[in-house]
Amino acid sequence: MNNSNAGGVFDLELQDLETTGRAELEGSDDDSIELDEVVHDVCDGRDTQELMNAEEAEEYPISEQTVGQHLKAGPQDFQLLKVLGKGGYGTVFQVKKCGGKDTGKIFAMKVLKKAKIVRNSKDTAHTKAERNILEAVKHPFIVDLKYAFQTGGKLYLIMEYLSGGELFMHLEREGVFLEDTACFYVSEITLALEHLHKQGIIYRDLKPENILLDVNGHVKLTDFGLCKEEIAEDGVTHTFCGTIEYMAPEILLRCGHGKAVDWWSLGALMHDMLIGAPPFTANNREKTIQKILKGKLNLPPYLTHDAMDLIRKLLKRQGKERLGYGTQDAVAIKSHPFFKGVNWDDVAAKRLEPPFKPSLVSDEDTSLFDTRFTKQPPVDSPDDTKLSESANLIFQGFSYVNPSILHGSFKPLVVRPRSPRKHSGLFHRSSINSPQLQQTFNQMKHFFPDPEAMDTTTPK
Repeated sequence: MNNSNAGGVFDLELQDLETTGRAELEGSDDDSIELDEVVHDVCDGRDTQELMNAEEAEEYPISEQTVGQHLKAGPQDFQLLKVLGKGGYGTVFQVKKCGGKDTGKIFAMKVLKKAKIVRNSKDTAHTKAERNILEAVKHPFIVDLKYAFQTGGKLYLIMEYLSGGELFMHLEREGVFLEDTACFYVSEITLALEHLHKQGIIYRDLKPENILLDVNGHVKLTDFGLCKEEIAEDGVTHTFCGTIEYMAPEILLRCGHGKAVDWWSLGALMHDMLIGAPPFTANNREKTIQKILKGKLNLPPYLTHDAMDLIRKLLKRQGKERLGYGTQDAVAIKSHPFFKGVNWDDVAAKRLEPPFKPSLVSDEDTSLFDTRFTKQPPVDSPDDTKLSESANLIFQGFSYVNPSILHGSFKPLVVRPRSPRKHSGLFHRSSINSPQLQQTFNQMKHFFPDPEAMDTTTPK
């Protein structure tokens, strides 16, 4: 196994009320009234509609200057701690946040060089897809994007730090996994792939190096640079990409591939876990490809019948014959007898005990990452590359702040009437018409509910 890292323009900026946060309204604290009190107990019992239509309502401007703008991040907001990995396009660092609500929190920072990316249109498309997918996809077993920003020469993706390290490192140490251990990891990975497929995304780079463990030992898929977006149920794409040992035959043959390629990769990964290597390997790339296309699949007799059967059905060379092909997708896989003792609701809720619990001394612990990287000095070298204006337009809209950070950064919504000590009347007459004010209030109340009433469970 080789250790490696990593449509349209980016479509989100911190400008919309829907994606930024609750506005922190101005005024002195001694004049503030909680929203519920206003709606139910103030203004002579008037309800929300009457309150918003009242002549005395006060205007408050909603703009990017007043909503969440101060939460934009940049390289200066993160202290480099360790190098976690390196690839052809950039480096992954362990970093510590230096300011703001999450000061002191540890993250992983992926730094990509624009000049290398824009040389190839496919690399540009893959980078844009990774950024968009990380924003759009929220799942217990997929890494969470926290921030995204850019400088003149670089792109930065700030993600949760997964201190359990790569599944690759654990598999290298153990050699092979017991079937119960493999079943745990394959179950969580299956749910992650199922979620991606429901969003019309093919992952295309499933391998132990791209599966990390969190602090409790649960899996997280990372590195979405080779994903393909907007794939319909029977849709196909033709890009030659992935890691050879885990690559499905239809990718190698360039005859068009769909979501079923991820299930081939899952079969190759399961083989790796239980036998100690991918199913088809050789001493060079050409021979490995020939084995994937024509080689015989040999399974050791110590595997249970159910394990053998699942691997064989996932490694069917004809995509249409492969378990998981078509509209059934993950449903067919989850119904296989290998998972007969698995409660999938418990898997999704992380109620199962992980077979390996990382032993860590602190939040900054990097002991489960490759020392070839962690011993290197963490330096984000200056990049003086000057891209043309048209080249930089490719990355327009790259900036992002996770809604969980935005929601946690504002005080509860309040309505602040003018103090009678400052004005002759209870309220100051508004200069905004009632329909506009009603619309603004409804938008804010919809997007920023009472925190105690919010559903804080992880989306499934």
